[in-house]
Amino acid sequence: LEEHLTSGEPLEVEIVDINRGGLVAVYQGLQGFIPSSQVAGQRDINPPGGEDWLNRRKGQTAKVKIIELDRPRRRLIFSERMAVKEVREKERERLLMELKEGETRHGRITGIHTFGVFVDLGGLEGLVPLSELSWQMGKPPSDIVSVGAEVDVFIMKLDQENKRVVLSLRRLKPHPWDGLQDKYKVGQRVTATVTKLVAFGAFARLDDSIDGLIHISELASRRINHPKEVVHEGDILELKVLSIDTERRHLRLSLRQAQEEL
Repeated sequence: LEEHLTSGEPLEVEIVDINRGGLVAVYQGLQGFIPSSQVAGQRDINPPGGEDWLNRRKGQTAKVKIIELDRPRRRLIFSERMAVKEVREKERERLLMELKEGETRHGRITGIHTFGVFVDLGGLEGLVPLSELSWQMGKPPSDIVSVGAEVDVFIMKLDQENKRVVLSLRRLKPHPWDGLQDKYKVGQRVTATVTKLVAFGAFARLDDSIDGLIHISELASRRINHPKEVVHEGDILELKVLSIDTERRHLRLSLRQAQEEL
């Protein structure tokens, strides 16, 4: 045990009992203790979960490191958390060397935040920024994915120095502009939501993902000085498709012509 303490090498123990403070573990007949603060948690291993997850550890084996060894007092303290952390660090290093930008990997969603989603790639977590979750705009992450779900992700960027991985979900899905001409035709009436007003017109969004321009001259039959005289952000409008340029990803719409045809 002193050799393990000096070298820092992990060892395998059997969990034989629990108490209020943690787990009782045995190594080659010697009894030690894993404080609850040193038991690997939800993000370190795959525990069964729930308030009684410590109880369910009884009878299992665990990889631990020795953090205290007092021969006179026969005191032996283990840390499962430190052992698991070390294993994960080695796995992270291996994955960082193995991963390549532009490839696709399979992973599991471990956390959802307002700025994006974390995905475990098998020992290394990467971040899918909010902008890379979906081609649909404005949806909260929790409406797109759920914790525990398995997903394929596109590796956008590897930062070896800071050990960071930037991922994308949307880049593995067809772009909304692909096949747009099959869905919409010039002259067709569509429903869109005004998303932005500018001096030369208003932008309106179709299918939560495609923005088209309503030029100021196509907002009303009369002359106006600013789009706000006719529309406001959030307005839902019936519009006419004037042109679709999939190569330049330009969509021109008209409120004036749609109204004149009524």
